[in-house]
Amino acid sequence: MILTHPACLAHDPGPGHPECRERLEAVLTALAHDAFAGIPRVAAPQASVEQLMRVHDRALVESIFGAAPERGHIRVDPDTAMSPASLDAALRAAGAACAAVDEVMAGRTRRAFCAVRPPGHHATRGQAMGFCLFNSIAVAAAHAIAAHGLLRVAVVDFDVHHGNGTQDIFWDEPRVMFASSHQSPLYPGSGSPGERGTSRNIHNVPLAPGSDSLDFHAVWEETLLPAVDRFEPELILVSAGFDAHRLDPLANLNLEADDYAWLTSELVALARRHARGRIVSVLEGGYSLTALRESTGAHCAALFAAA
Repeated sequence: MILTHPACLAHDPGPGHPECRERLEAVLTALAHDAFAGIPRVAAPQASVEQLMRVHDRALVESIFGAAPERGHIRVDPDTAMSPASLDAALRAAGAACAAVDEVMAGRTRRAFCAVRPPGHHATRGQAMGFCLFNSIAVAAAHAIAAHGLLRVAVVDFDVHHGNGTQDIFWDEPRVMFASSHQSPLYPGSGSPGERGTSRNIHNVPLAPGSDSLDFHAVWEETLLPAVDRFEPELILVSAGFDAHRLDPLANLNLEADDYAWLTSELVALARRHARGRIVSVLEGGYSLTALRESTGAHCAALFAAA
C-alpha cells in the first residue's frame, strides 16, 4: 500500500530550500513505474491532535497550529519554515503513518510506504527543527502502542542525519527500540554509540564521512540488524531517508540505490520472522532528485517484492 496526499506537494519552505516540492515529485515519479501498478494507493488522512500529543508537548502542537501563516512564510527555526499549506502537509504526513499502521495491523496489507513531506525524525518532544514539524514516525509508533496494544515496536532509521527527535521521544520508552546509522560529524550532532536510552533501547552506529557500501553493510550486518532481531519486534517502522547516497549534496557518504534495496530486504525478512510481515516505511530526507528517485524505486521494489 502507498499512502500520499497532494497537500504534501503544496508545503513550501521558501525559494532555494532543499526540502522542496520537487523531492516528492521525484518519489512519485519512481512510484509511477509499472512495477508498482498493482499497489493500492490511499489518500493520507490528517493526524489528530490526540495522536500528535502522544509524542509532542501540548506547547509544541499549539505553537505549530498557531504559527501557520495565511500568506508568505514564517520560520520556526533557522532551517525550518512554514507556508500556508505546511500545517495540512505535516498533519497528512503523520496521518499517513498512523493510517498505514492501522492497515497493517488490520491485515489489509502487510507493507506500506508513506510518500509524504515534510520529513519528521528531527522533531523532538518539544521542538520542531531540521525541516521537521511533527515527528511522523514517532507518532506512528506511539499509535501502534496506544491503539493496537503492541509491546515491541522497532524504529529503523537509515537517513544520513541522526534521528535525534525520535531518540528524544523514546529515550524512556522500553516498548520502542530505535536503530540508526548516520554520518558523524553532521547535523544535528547527536547519535553517538553511548546514547543508549534508559532501557538501553537506543542503538546508534555513526559512519565517518566518506564511508561507502561496505561500511554501511558492515554496521547493519554486525550490529543493527542483530539488535532488531533480538528485540523481536511486533512491527517495524522505517525512517526512510535516502541522503546517504553518493549524489546527495547535504552529506558525504557514498551509498548506491542497491544498498537501500539490500537493507530493505533484510528488514522485510525480520518483519516476516517476528512481526507477521508488518512493516511501514515513511519518507524522510534525500536531496538529490536523481538519487531520491532511484533509491525510492529500489527501496519500494524490495519492500513490495512478493508482498
